[in-house]
Amino acid sequence: SAPGLYDHVLVLDFKSLYPAIIRTFKIDPMGLVEGLTDPDNAIEGFREARFHRQHHFLPDIITSLWQQRDQAKKDNDQPRSQAIKILMNSFYGVLGSSGCRFYDPRLASSITLRGHEIMQTTADWIANAGYQVIYGDTDSLFVVLDDALDAAACRSIGNRLVSMMNDRWRKRVQTQFQLECYLELEFETHFSRFLMPTIRGSESGSKKRYAGLVSAENDGSDRIIFKGLENVRTDWTMLARRFQQSLYDDVFHDRDPSTLIRQTVSQTLSGNHDADLVYRKQLRRKLADYVRNVPPHVRAARLADDRNQTMGKPLRYQNRGWINYVITTAGPEPVEYRQSPLDYEHYIERQLKPVADAVLPFVGLSFDTVLSRQEALF
Repeated sequence: SAPGLYDHVLVLDFKSLYPAIIRTFKIDPMGLVEGLTDPDNAIEGFREARFHRQHHFLPDIITSLWQQRDQAKKDNDQPRSQAIKILMNSFYGVLGSSGCRFYDPRLASSITLRGHEIMQTTADWIANAGYQVIYGDTDSLFVVLDDALDAAACRSIGNRLVSMMNDRWRKRVQTQFQLECYLELEFETHFSRFLMPTIRGSESGSKKRYAGLVSAENDGSDRIIFKGLENVRTDWTMLARRFQQSLYDDVFHDRDPSTLIRQTVSQTLSGNHDADLVYRKQLRRKLADYVRNVPPHVRAARLADDRNQTMGKPLRYQNRGWINYVITTAGPEPVEYRQSPLDYEHYIERQLKPVADAVLPFVGLSFDTVLSRQEALF
């Protein structure tokens, strides 16, 4: 990815890309066997795979599920639509699993490598059309536009780009493979402001981590969408998540975030945010199984059950479960049995600062610089 703070970024997304690849290029276990024995009537895959044009069953199953999902969408039946989507995507997963009776590396590779080819080719086409692609993942491309455009013009460009790309793919698949193309690029989102952060401690762009401001078309209200950042991760405190929401709101609306940062730090040190300093984390193994590496939540769970045992109460954390704990001057302690003062410096350095320094460099600031300016006043 190309890290930066951008105006006007479009997200273009291929609808059910892997199922569409299976459907278009006839990727199928039986088709692989038949295609290798009859190469003149086969479609070339990857890793020397060939898939028969007529003898197959998986593309037809995908077609049936695809139609059912389209009907679920028309009926506004979101749970059914999501269930069918998961089922459609599971075919790739099971074909790539050695536990599947139809497992063959050529099947999964012919899906993933075709996907890579499609994404790279589409990105090149968009670049040739005069637009910069700043990021791409499994099935989405992020395209930055001219910052002088308004929202209506951005949406128009998005619709035009997907129409152009879909037309090119129909022609490419027909010309190169003599097949009907089921690849469908959709205009998913227009971000009026968009942040692609760097990997923490590096200048390289991150993957599957970003935040963007989306404005509603009807009333002009806006909201921030977070992907992979602290705001959507349960292993970060509520303090960090609320701070990130407010901080990005300031940055995306061109407000100086310095006051927010200083107030949040001051209020944290004064104990105003104590209720938001709780970590909640899952014990994924039995408590006794943590031997070499004992993370903070395990230490807190052991303290809690030691206290439970002393008080004659049932042990709560021996066989997995969730633990709520805080970091104190004596280390991690369970919320229900906290004895030591909270370690506010930990929360400032490990919760507030990482959130701030993911975005502040893009507006010429840093967490430490903002706080040092405050200290210089006294």
